[in-house]
Amino acid sequence: MDRFHEMQMFVALSERPSLASAARRLGVSGPTVVRAIARLEARLGVALLQRSTRGVALTHAGAAFMTDCSRILKGVEEAEASAKGLHVEAQGNLKVLLPLQFSGDVMTPLLASYMEAYPEVRVFAHYHDRFPNMNEEGLDVAVLIGQLPSSSLVARPVGHVRSIVCSSPEYLATHGEPSLPTDLKHHRLVATQAWRDSIQWDFQMEGELTAIKAPARVSCATVQAAIDATAHGAGLTRCSSYPLYDYLNSGRLRRVLQPFELPALPVQVVYREGRKASMRVRSFVDHVVNGLREHPAMRPDAS
Repeated sequence: MDRFHEMQMFVALSERPSLASAARRLGVSGPTVVRAIARLEARLGVALLQRSTRGVALTHAGAAFMTDCSRILKGVEEAEASAKGLHVEAQGNLKVLLPLQFSGDVMTPLLASYMEAYPEVRVFAHYHDRFPNMNEEGLDVAVLIGQLPSSSLVARPVGHVRSIVCSSPEYLATHGEPSLPTDLKHHRLVATQAWRDSIQWDFQMEGELTAIKAPARVSCATVQAAIDATAHGAGLTRCSSYPLYDYLNSGRLRRVLQPFELPALPVQVVYREGRKASMRVRSFVDHVVNGLREHPAMRPDAS
């Protein structure tokens, strides 16, 4: 028996609670599985399994070896699928990471249209506002906001977002429009985090980064709550541009202090395999990239 088949048996056994169930999955006898594992342990010089009356469990060395075996076997399966032309159709599981607030405002329609176009792909979406380790977390694709750290990932730019200060036309008509960031200290401010009694917003003034600290009149638990309160005349708030697009476009909110805004942050779709990526990864990346590039909220100065 060659090493490839020994690896197959080891992975099957590590995923099943007993020799009998692993043997049934593989379509071989129990003694065949036992002999294959014994040959592996003898060649490697380590115990891969702990055996007991309750079944089998991986040792520390066995867990590490199983991870490597799974990766190797998956690579063989993908190579065979590619040779057979199965990559022509998108199918299988797809694990993606999406920014939390961004997804509700921009990504949800794209996810829905992708699943409609590719019914054989199962999407597992994780929502976090952070930069992941895609290899360790087993992620296929991530949509990230901000400058990317140096890495071997393939990144496709799709647009930009800004931090925007805005208010309702009614509030500005009554209380006046701030002309400088320091004017904010004389206005009612809406914080986008609960239990915050003050805000600290950064601006660019005369080429330098300047932080403005001032009391908050209202503190909201979510960004959406702060936007809604601001649209109803509660004061001024600041948040990313993408949840504001419809409000600004309809005139419910007005953008202020635009000359002092921080530089726009890039939005990028990143993935690992590049040209070797499976059809499910490439189809998702292309779908999301095209959709985001067409979205008006992704323009650097969307308003």
